[in-house]
Amino acid sequence: MKRKLNIALVGNPNSGKSSLFNVLTGLNQKVGNFPGVTIDKKSGTTSISAEISANIIDLPGTYSLYPKREDEWVSYRVLMQQDKLMPDMIVLVADASNLKRNLLFCSQIIDLKIPVVVALTMADLAKKKGTQIDVPGLERETGVPIVVINPRSNKGIHNLKKAIELVANNLSSAQPRDFIALSDQNINAVKKIKELHPDLSNYAAIHYLINHENFNLPKEVQEKIEKIEQDNNFNHTKTQAEEIMARYVKIKHIMQQTVVEADPLEKTLFNEKLDSILLHRTWGYVILLAVLFLLFQSVFWFAQFPMDGIEWSFSKLSGWLGSILPNNNLSDLFINGIVAGLSGIIVFVPQIMILFGLITLLEDSGYMARISFLTDKLMRKVGLNGKSVMPMISGYACAVPAIMSARNIENKKERLLTIMVTPLMSCSARLPVYTILIALVIPQKYLLGFISVQGLVMMALYALGTVMAMLVAWVMKWFIKSKERSYFILELPMYRSPRWKNMIYTMVNKAKIFVFEAGKVIMFISILLWALSNYGPKEKMHSVTVSFDQKIKENPQDAATLEKERKTALLQNSYAGLLGNAIEPAIRPLGYDWKIGIALITSFAAREVFVGTMATLYSVGEDADENSTTLRQKMNSAVRQDGTKVYTLATGLSLMVFYVLAMQCMSTLVIVRKETNSYKWPVIMFLYMTGLAYVLSLLVYQVFK
Repeated sequence: MKRKLNIALVGNPNSGKSSLFNVLTGLNQKVGNFPGVTIDKKSGTTSISAEISANIIDLPGTYSLYPKREDEWVSYRVLMQQDKLMPDMIVLVADASNLKRNLLFCSQIIDLKIPVVVALTMADLAKKKGTQIDVPGLERETGVPIVVINPRSNKGIHNLKKAIELVANNLSSAQPRDFIALSDQNINAVKKIKELHPDLSNYAAIHYLINHENFNLPKEVQEKIEKIEQDNNFNHTKTQAEEIMARYVKIKHIMQQTVVEADPLEKTLFNEKLDSILLHRTWGYVILLAVLFLLFQSVFWFAQFPMDGIEWSFSKLSGWLGSILPNNNLSDLFINGIVAGLSGIIVFVPQIMILFGLITLLEDSGYMARISFLTDKLMRKVGLNGKSVMPMISGYACAVPAIMSARNIENKKERLLTIMVTPLMSCSARLPVYTILIALVIPQKYLLGFISVQGLVMMALYALGTVMAMLVAWVMKWFIKSKERSYFILELPMYRSPRWKNMIYTMVNKAKIFVFEAGKVIMFISILLWALSNYGPKEKMHSVTVSFDQKIKENPQDAATLEKERKTALLQNSYAGLLGNAIEPAIRPLGYDWKIGIALITSFAAREVFVGTMATLYSVGEDADENSTTLRQKMNSAVRQDGTKVYTLATGLSLMVFYVLAMQCMSTLVIVRKETNSYKWPVIMFLYMTGLAYVLSLLVYQVFK
C-alpha cells in the first residue's frame, strides 16, 4: 500500500501555481469551499513514486505571510497549522522572472520549518529578459531543493517528483537552516511562546505574537500570549518592518551571488511604452471603453450561435419527446418541467464560458490590472474600488458569473457592495423583454434621419441600471460596517501572451460550478413553476375543462382556436393565475393587469420567461418569440374590461423600468447565497431591488399616464 502525503501548493499570484496543479492532478480534482469562506478549495491526487502518492492542496496565491485579503488569510491559516488541512510538506512555486519578490515568500516558508521544495517556473521568460540563474548556487544559499519546471510544456515534472520523494523520505531531517536570525529583543517573547507550543519554529512563534487574535486558540492561551506581549514590550509593526528589511538584505546578497540580470532599463522599456498609452490620462480611458465594449459585444457575438443551437436542440428534443410519449401529466412534467428547466441551465453555459475565458485572457495578458488602476478613483467615490469594474461590466452578460468573479476583491465590504449592485446591470435575459416592450410603445422614428428613438430608449435602459448601481452602492456604503481597511495595492504585471490551456481550464471549471451548483435550484424552480401553472383548485379547473369541451363540441371548426383559449383560461385559473389576480390590486397603480401579474410572477424564476408567458396568455402559438409580429399585435390590441388600452406609453415605460431594477432571477439569488455564505444578503437584495423597482415604476406611470 502506498504511503500518502498531504502537500500544500503555495506561491505568489500569477506564478504558474494553477498550471502546475493541473499538470500534477489531471482529472483527479475536487473543487469545494474552505470552511466559513467562499474561496475555492482545489485538491487532487497524484502519484509521486511507486511507494508514495500525494494529496495536493492548491492554496490561494499570496505574496507573503502577512495577509491582507480573505484568500491570503486562507493560505496563512493553513501554513500556521490553524486549519484541519495539515500539510506534510510544501511545494512553493516561484516565478524566475520576478525572483526577488518570490524569494521573500520563499524565505518566510523556509523559516516556518515545514519541509519545502521550490518549483522554479517561467525560467524561459527570465531568459528572454536576459536573466541567468545559477540554480545549484541558489539551492546552496537557501538550503532547500530547487527544481526548474515548465508546467505548460510538462517539462521538469519528473525531476520535481524525484525531489519531493527525496524530501518525503527524510521528513525528520528536512528542516533547512534559518534564513534570517531571530531579533535579540524578541528572543525572550519567542521562548515563552514555545513553552506554550513546543512544536513551533522561532518564526512561527513570532506570528503567534502578531496574529494570535485571528487564530482558533482557547481563551486562556490567548490571555497568556497577550501577557507575554505586554511583559516583553512586543511591537508588531517594528518587528514586521525589521523582518522584511532583514530578508531583503539577505535576498539581495543571494541574488548577487547566483543571479545575473540584464539592464533593468532595457527590461522595462516595452512595458513602459505600452503603459504610456494604455494608462494615458485621456487615451487610456478611450482604449478602456473600447476594450469593455468589445468584451461586452463578444459575449453576445460568440455566445449567440451556441445558445441558439442549444435552444434549437432542446426545442427539437421536446417536440420529439412530445410525439413519442403518452399525453399525460407525467410526460408534461418531464417535457415542460425537467427538460425545459435543463435547457434553462445549459443555455447560459456558453455565456459563462466565453465571459470567463475573455476575463482570463485579460488577466493573463496583464491588462486586467490596468483596468482596475484606471477606474479605482471613480469607484472609490461610491464605496467600491477599481476591482469592482469587471464584475459590474460582466453583469451586462449575466449576473451569475459576474458575482462569482467578484472574489478577487480583497476588502470584504467592497466585495459585498459589488455583489449587491451587480444585478442592477442589465443582463442579456432582459433583452427580449426590452425588445418587445419598446416595439409596443415607442414609435419607430428617427432623429436627424438616422438616430433611432427606439435605440435611444434601449441605451437609456442600460444607462439607468448602471447609474442606479452606482447610487445604491453609495447609499449602502453608509450602512454596511467594516473595520477592515480598504487597500488598493496593485502590482502591474509584465505584459505577456495569454496561456490558452489555462483559459480553457478556467472556462470548463466555471461552467461546471454553475451547472452543478446553481443548476440544482433552477431545476427545482422550473418544476415548481410548471406545477403552479398546470394545477389549480379542482372545481375551477374542472369547470373550465367542461366549458371548453362543450364549446369545441358545438364548434368543431374552431377547435384549434378554442384549444388555445382553453390553455389561457386554465392558466388564469391555475395557482399561478390566481396569484396574478391576487396581486392585481397591488400592481394596478403601476398600470398592470392580472396577465402582466402572472408574467411578473413567472419572471422571478428568469426574466426571459416574460415573453413565453405573454405568448401563452394571448393565445399565440408556441413558436412565438420576442420578434413575433403576431404577439406584438395581440398585446397592442389588448384592452381592459372598461375598454381602455393595456399597453399605453405609461404602462410600457413603467414595465421597462420594473424589469431594469427588479430582482427576477432565482439563480442570481442562489449565487449570492453561496458567495456570501448567508441568507441575509440575498433576502436584502430581493427586497431592495423589488422595492426600488416598484417605487420608480409607480413614479414613471403616474408621470406619463
